[in-house]
Amino acid sequence: MTKKVAFITGAAQGIGKAIAHRLSNDGFAVAIADFNLEGAQAVAAEINETGRAIAVKVDVSDRDQVFAAVETTVAELGGLDVVVNNAGVGPTTPIETITPEQFEKVYAINVGSVYWGIQAAVKAFRDLGHGGKIINASSQAGQVGNPELALYGGTKFAIRGITQTAARDLADQGITVNAYCPGIVKTPMMMDIAHKVGQNAGKDDEWGMQQFAKDITLGRLSEPEDVAACVAYLAGPDSNYMTGQALIIDGGMVFN
Repeated sequence: MTKKVAFITGAAQGIGKAIAHRLSNDGFAVAIADFNLEGAQAVAAEINETGRAIAVKVDVSDRDQVFAAVETTVAELGGLDVVVNNAGVGPTTPIETITPEQFEKVYAINVGSVYWGIQAAVKAFRDLGHGGKIINASSQAGQVGNPELALYGGTKFAIRGITQTAARDLADQGITVNAYCPGIVKTPMMMDIAHKVGQNAGKDDEWGMQQFAKDITLGRLSEPEDVAACVAYLAGPDSNYMTGQALIIDGGMVFN
């Protein structure tokens, strides 16, 4: 039986890496798409010990590169069934300090990559003659406002809106579009955010992390694998009757 194929951006580390490993364990061939090619190759090598993976270099803010990366995935892995638009950046930005350069960069990466990933997925699914699943990374910070994350949070709120609209636009093509909203996950990006929040307050990294973690109902920070399990559900058949949703996987920080 031909393996299903998943394309995952930002998969050289953190949540994306965990998603790649989980989907491989679930039987997918996976494309590790990342700007950090060396990191992507290392993850692909790990997966290739037991599964099938390729590494693809891509700047997700560049539409042409996203389309080329998806085309490479189809050519090398023999198909495409799931696209996970996971890549993103999370700068700490007190609202009065945001610059035009920061705005353009963060929106190009966090929001632009979702548009281009959706477009590339739709073209690939259509060319292959079937539907598929598109899964976008939002955030707990896309559900409620968080201190000093106005720029990042704005992009993650935007992704929820894009997900809902795309779900309506693409349903008649057999394509579902959903999102996942992680909370405080132990990743390099989250540690960088915590460092800057602490630094801005004259405190240490642990203080910065606790500003986000103190209200977690389950009493612990998230592991990347917690989020990967949620994405695996969205990528698998049990979520076939779900579209336009943003699942919160935050240990109980936000209740909807």
